[in-house]
Amino acid sequence: MHDLKGKVAIVTGGTRDIGRSCAVKLAEAGAKVVVNYNSSKEAGDETIKLIEGAGGTAILVKGDMTKKSDVDALVAETQKAFGKDIHVLVNNVGGLVARKKLAEMDEAFFNQVMHLNMNSTFLAMQAVVPHMPKGSAVVNMASLAGRDGGGGGASAYSTAKGAVITFTRGMAKELGPQGIRVNALCAGMIDTTFHDTFTPDTVRTHVENTVPLRRQGHPDDVANAMMFLATDQSSYLTGVNMDINGGMFFS
Repeated sequence: MHDLKGKVAIVTGGTRDIGRSCAVKLAEAGAKVVVNYNSSKEAGDETIKLIEGAGGTAILVKGDMTKKSDVDALVAETQKAFGKDIHVLVNNVGGLVARKKLAEMDEAFFNQVMHLNMNSTFLAMQAVVPHMPKGSAVVNMASLAGRDGGGGGASAYSTAKGAVITFTRGMAKELGPQGIRVNALCAGMIDTTFHDTFTPDTVRTHVENTVPLRRQGHPDDVANAMMFLATDQSSYLTGVNMDINGGMFFS
């Protein structure tokens, strides 16, 4: 059983799917959770309701994690509510935005995808790490796309997630001497709004029929791995980019 009593956790993009599962599981383990959202307060309120229904404690904070001022405000609100120390950071902000091939992308689109996935991770870590005591943990959300180049029209997204993978390794080396562990999760086909939006049903059915475990993943599959990496149960793991894909791809 994971025990995070007395700990404080931030989940960026924590209002639905994987982010919501992460926030709820952290709260169930006793952490005081800060749930960040940018667009949907309704989804955020629902996440808070789930946490409180499970006996947990959480606050909802709006902010665009690609903007330093918003990230700094998120940290300030966290400390105002729960004190100066932050023990867990889950960087879940990201997205594909749209499927575009090389000839269809302009510089603004490429930069948008990079900022959404990579800059949000960088800015959050830069703001939170100074407030993390020894024994704290960062879990970044990378992707299988960062390993294999992604599906059609996902080259910008896969490149951004590849950057998250490499940044995770670099930060593991830099922050390890401070007692802060930095790991990432590389999810494959998880049954989320992301794939509802960007992946045809035929592709999802093909994955279900061909991966060794014969199903899509559930957001809880990712959140359970996050909990392992966020707690002392993985105290000698850092710089790990853990695959969660049902056997679809082996790194």
